[in-house]
Amino acid sequence: MLDTRLRPLLAGPLDAVTARIDRTWITPDRLTVAGLVLGLGSAATAALQWWAVAVVLWLVSRVLDGLDGTLARRRAASVAGGGGGSYAGGFLDIAADFVVYGATVVGVAIGAHAAFDAPWWPFLLVLFAYYVNGTAFLAFSSIAERADRRIDDGRSLSFLGGLAEATETIAVHALWLVLPFWAPQIAVVWAVIVTLSATQRIVVGYRSLR
Repeated sequence: MLDTRLRPLLAGPLDAVTARIDRTWITPDRLTVAGLVLGLGSAATAALQWWAVAVVLWLVSRVLDGLDGTLARRRAASVAGGGGGSYAGGFLDIAADFVVYGATVVGVAIGAHAAFDAPWWPFLLVLFAYYVNGTAFLAFSSIAERADRRIDDGRSLSFLGGLAEATETIAVHALWLVLPFWAPQIAVVWAVIVTLSATQRIVVGYRSLR
């Protein structure tokens, strides 16, 4: 929901950072992999109840996730005179996001259960909601491409907007790392929001493809 508003605001700072790190040995795919590794590190440290370390790793991993696409578009523009990045890079990016999102849910669940005897079921609800939501927007992106109804906003996939997007996900995952004793309650609310977002995407996607 907030992505559309924040992306123009973050474009300038991200462009400035990528201009400074634009070196031959730094590639968009390497930034993606670095973000993946740090995201998995965040999940692991959450499972160990190292909450402060986990939140720092989480936030840095998401910064790298924003920089990889920006760097890819910068290099594509300088070479070809236009925007966009590689399809392989876009695929790697979305796959890494799904791995990190799922891993952090599991990591927080393990850590909160060990530290506060938190129940498992709220985190299972989040994983289920992620599954449905991811299926909806990935299926739409694939079919929209074949039906020539692609939504082109500069990203590799056609993203249908929803209540739960990257900005909200980053905020919620950071929140339950900062407040792990409330993680189950946060997870329940988040699962409801993601489920509503998935339902919205299914309805809008179906109508868009009719």
